[in-house]
Amino acid sequence: MKLQNKMTVLILGLILLLTIAGSLFTLTLISTILEKQIGSRALKVSQSVALIPAIKEDLQRGNPQTSRIQELAERIRRETGAQFIVVGDKDGRRYSHPVVERLGQLMVGGDNDRALVYGQSYISKATGTLGPSIRGKVPVFGDDGRIIGIVSVGYLVENVNSIIHGYYLKILSVFTIIVLLGIALTIKITSDLKNAIFGLEPEEIATLLQEKTATLEAIREGIMAIDSQGNITTVNRAAFDTLGIDKNSDPIGRHVTEVIPETLMLEVLATGKSQLDKVLHHGEKELIVNRIPIIIGNRVTGVVSSFRDKSELDILAKKLSQVKKYSEMLRTQTHEYSNKLHTISGLIQIGGYQEAIELIGSETSGYQQLINTLMNIVPDPVVAGTILGKYNKARELKIDMLVDPDSSMSEIPGWIGREHLVTILGNILDNAFEAVRRKNGGQKIVRLAMTDLGQDLIFEIDDSGPGLEPDLYDKVFDKGYSSKDEQGHGMGLYLVESHVTGMGGTINIGRSELGGCAITVILPKTR
Repeated sequence: MKLQNKMTVLILGLILLLTIAGSLFTLTLISTILEKQIGSRALKVSQSVALIPAIKEDLQRGNPQTSRIQELAERIRRETGAQFIVVGDKDGRRYSHPVVERLGQLMVGGDNDRALVYGQSYISKATGTLGPSIRGKVPVFGDDGRIIGIVSVGYLVENVNSIIHGYYLKILSVFTIIVLLGIALTIKITSDLKNAIFGLEPEEIATLLQEKTATLEAIREGIMAIDSQGNITTVNRAAFDTLGIDKNSDPIGRHVTEVIPETLMLEVLATGKSQLDKVLHHGEKELIVNRIPIIIGNRVTGVVSSFRDKSELDILAKKLSQVKKYSEMLRTQTHEYSNKLHTISGLIQIGGYQEAIELIGSETSGYQQLINTLMNIVPDPVVAGTILGKYNKARELKIDMLVDPDSSMSEIPGWIGREHLVTILGNILDNAFEAVRRKNGGQKIVRLAMTDLGQDLIFEIDDSGPGLEPDLYDKVFDKGYSSKDEQGHGMGLYLVESHVTGMGGTINIGRSELGGCAITVILPKTR
C-alpha cells in the first residue's frame, strides 16, 4: 500500500475511533446527567407535595373516598409534567394515581421501605403499573413526627429515553459533520505531504538518501551545506581533508563560522546570490570555492558550498599548458618538415640527387642515432617516448639535447608510476630549455645522464644557461616561484619535488660544468 493510502486509512481510522468513543462517552454522560436531573426534579416535587397541609390532613383521616389528594396531585402533575404523582398512606395504599381505577390499591415496585420504614428521601428506578420509571420518594410526617404516608413522583423511562434519543440525533449529526470534515482534511493533508516529498514512497526516499550519501562521498571536492540558521547540515569526507577538520569530530549541527570562520556562506544566505570560483584563504591553504543558495519557493532555506585546493587546479593548468606546448611544437615541426619535403622534392625535380640525399641524411642521422641509443639504454617506452619528445622540442628550439650514451635505465621498478617519471623529466627538461634560451650567445646545450646501478635510479640534467645564485637553490622548489616575468609559471619544479619526495627520493640543484644549473634526482628502487 502506498504511503498516501496508508496515512489516509490510519488517520480516518483514528478519527472514526475517536468519534465513536467520543459519541458513546457523550451519550452516556448525557443519559446519566439527564437521569440525575429528572430524578432530582422528581424528588423536589415529592418533597413539595409532602409538605402540603391538606395532604397531611387527609392521610391522617385515612379515608381515600373523601380525600382531596387525588385532585391536588393531578393538578400538580399536570403543571410539573410528571408522568405520575402517587400519594400513599403508611401501608402503601394509593390516595392518588393517574389511573383512577387504581386508587385504593397498594403501590407496586417494592421500593417504599426506605421512606415508610426509615423515613428517608431518595431517588429510585423501578417498574410500576405504568412501566419502568425514575421516581422521587419522600415520607410524609404527621404533626407528632410519625410517618403517616409516602409521596412518589415519577417520570417514565420510556419518556426519558425519548428525550435522550433527541440528543442522540443531534450528537450523531454533529459527529457526522466532524467525520466528513476529518475525511476532507485527511485527503488534503496526505495530498500536501505527497507533494512535499515529490510523490516518493519511504523506500524510495531511503534509497535516494543512500545514493545521495554515496554520491557526496564519491565527489573529490569538499561539499558542505548549511540551513537557514547557518548550522551545518551536510559535509562529506573530502571536506574534512580539504578544510582540515578533525575526522573524529562531528561538525553536523555546529554553526558554520565555528568550522570556517572566514566563510561567506552567510552572505549568500542573506542575499540569495551565487558566488562562483571565489578564492578562500583557509589557514595555509588557498581554496577555490563555489557557493550556491538553496531556494524553496521564494525563500532561501540554505546554502551549498564546494571546496577544492587551488594547488590541484594549478597542477591541472600546468599539465594543460604542457599539452598545449606539445601541440604547438608538433604543429611547428609538421610545418618545418613540410617545407623540407618540398625542398627535397624540388632538388629531385632539378636533378640535385646528391644534395637531396645529403639533406635527408642530415635530417635523419642524429634522430636515428638517438632512437638507437634510447632503445639500448631505456627499454621502457613511456620514458623513452618522453625523452624523444623533448629531443624534438629541443631541435625545434635550436637547442642541442645530448643523452649520455653511457646511461643505463633498464631496471625501473614496477611500483614507480611512469606518469611520475614523465612529470619529473618533462618539467626539469622544460626548465633547462627555458634557461638556455635566455642565454645570449654561446652554445645552447642540455645534457641528460641516467643510471640504475646500485639501489637507486639517478637522473642528472645539466644546461648551459645563466645558472642560479646559491641562495635560490632551495627557493626554486617553492610553489609559485618563477624567475620569469610571465604569469602562469612557478609550478614545474614544485611538482617535481612533490613527486620525488612522495616516492621517498631526493632532488638537488647546483652549478653545472656547462655553466648553468645541474639538477640531480635520486629515486630509491625499493618502496
